[in-house]
Amino acid sequence: MIYGGFEISSFEVGTGQWHARIQRTDQRPVVIDGISFPTLDIGFAWSDRDAAITDAKTQIDRFRQRSGKTMSSAQVSA
Repeated sequence: MIYGGFEISSFEVGTGQWHARIQRTDQRPVVIDGISFPTLDIGFAWSDRDAAITDAKTQIDRFRQRSGKTMSSAQVSA
């Protein structure tokens, strides 16, 4: 799934323990406080895939707010 310029993938670590991984669609790393991350594993062990994806979307929105970057509605897909 693509959201806000990031590709979100969810995966099950253990039975009923879902996580999400995000990566920029342009394949560039995410830089947080000067540290470069090619991919980020997001959140907690959620009970289902949808909860993990929802949390990833929330984190992506926080990245955009923190960096002061905005994206046009054409770039953001739900």
